[in-house]
Amino acid sequence: MAKAIMIQGTMSNVGKSLLAAGLCRIFSQDGYRTAPFKSQNMALNSFITEEGLEMGRAQVMQAEAAGIKPSVLMNPVLLKPTNDVGSQVIVNGEVIGNMSAREYFRFKKQLIPDIMRAYQSLAQENDIIVIEGAGSPAEINLKQDDIVNMGMAKMAGAPVLLVGDIDRGGVFAQLIGTVSLLEKDERALVKGLIINKFRGDKTILDPGVVMLEERCGIPVTGVMPYLKIRVDDEDSLTERFEGQQPSPGQIDIAVIRFPRISNFTDFAPLEAVPGVSVRYVADARRIGDPDLIILPGTKNTMGDLRWMRQSGMEAAVLKRASSGTAVIGICGGFQMLGEWLSDPHGTEEGGEMRGLSLLPVRTVFAEEKTRTRVSGSFLPLTGIFAGLSGRALEGYEIHMGRTTQTGTCGSLAALRAKTGEEYSEKMDGAVTGAVFGSYVHGLFDKAETAEALLRCLAARRHADPEGLHAVDAAAFRETQYDMLASAMREHMDMNKIYEILEQGI
Repeated sequence: MAKAIMIQGTMSNVGKSLLAAGLCRIFSQDGYRTAPFKSQNMALNSFITEEGLEMGRAQVMQAEAAGIKPSVLMNPVLLKPTNDVGSQVIVNGEVIGNMSAREYFRFKKQLIPDIMRAYQSLAQENDIIVIEGAGSPAEINLKQDDIVNMGMAKMAGAPVLLVGDIDRGGVFAQLIGTVSLLEKDERALVKGLIINKFRGDKTILDPGVVMLEERCGIPVTGVMPYLKIRVDDEDSLTERFEGQQPSPGQIDIAVIRFPRISNFTDFAPLEAVPGVSVRYVADARRIGDPDLIILPGTKNTMGDLRWMRQSGMEAAVLKRASSGTAVIGICGGFQMLGEWLSDPHGTEEGGEMRGLSLLPVRTVFAEEKTRTRVSGSFLPLTGIFAGLSGRALEGYEIHMGRTTQTGTCGSLAALRAKTGEEYSEKMDGAVTGAVFGSYVHGLFDKAETAEALLRCLAARRHADPEGLHAVDAAAFRETQYDMLASAMREHMDMNKIYEILEQGI
């Protein structure tokens, strides 16, 4: 049976996911069979496994760091917010329904058997399990029947490393306050403290580290510097939304930042190309004059389309499209580009809505979610996207709608879909002029495809495409995991962490 160690944080976005990935990489490098685990994940960035099951993107990233295939066992419960007070609840990769926050709070204890079956299956196949918590273990109003922080640590018998974020200020208050709000038996599980995202001269911080250890009675096992590691983010707290501004000579890409934006990691391969600016835009006044506008995925297509309309973003996009700016829609963004959206089953909000009418397609929301891995290639295309013709693509589909063409336009790509052990052939998307839509997430992960798109955009503005060199997304992520592991070995006391792992609780 595997040994376990758990990363918890003083709040959201302190770096739990990244540090857990780093430990996965280090343990794997050191020869241990390692797997990540998070009992309950709340995020709109999700992934479809080879079996056609849905899981959180953070555990996919951590599995990659560990050098293993992602499995839904690593994230048995996924919550995908549909509004401010409710979420779609996914258990063992399958949707079981939508629940309000109050309904789920009453229901979650029933999921413990599913969580423990998944955890024990992983523990039987691995040497080490790196568990990630969620938010903070000191949310005293949520501690009853906890299944993701101290409750999970107890169920797994996992010692805890508690992480605080010094970049956001008040890290000593974060750590000491969190420890003081824990129950006595919970405090006993915390075996190490980590200060994350430090910038500056560590010798100035050292006296505070000594006082922190004295007050908490818990060793500080590392002071991690602020790292610019580019791996897939878990949710919309990502720092990439802080945004770049276009620079002279760059290819400028504006991604519409929907209130319920999902799977924005689709565009990470474009962000990694020197000379390319990828901006996430929530204000119509800031859309500017980009080379490309992307409407990304969303967990609430109709709600976010209404936001587009009310915020002036729809008018801004239509104005740019009418002047010839290229527009791409992915998943929910593809649905918005069509003429109409219908929701006869109340899957989202019910009723019908007019789309942006940039593509002659119509979407009807279904009760059952499409979850499938796909591979294929772009069909012969003309116009601005001609350079994508024949380029390979690989990714996954995850959507509730069925989209059909209503007028004259071409399909975008020919795909081979895999759901479980079943394969099928189909066409994807729609394209007309300088606008296309697709259901495929990961469309630009292949270097040749990302580079072809950027060259198409460069040709449109008569810019030199020679410096636009993309890298394979998977290969790029491997370099990032190695950089992360190297930094953690330098700034963390790995001997102490191995000692904590060995001693357990």
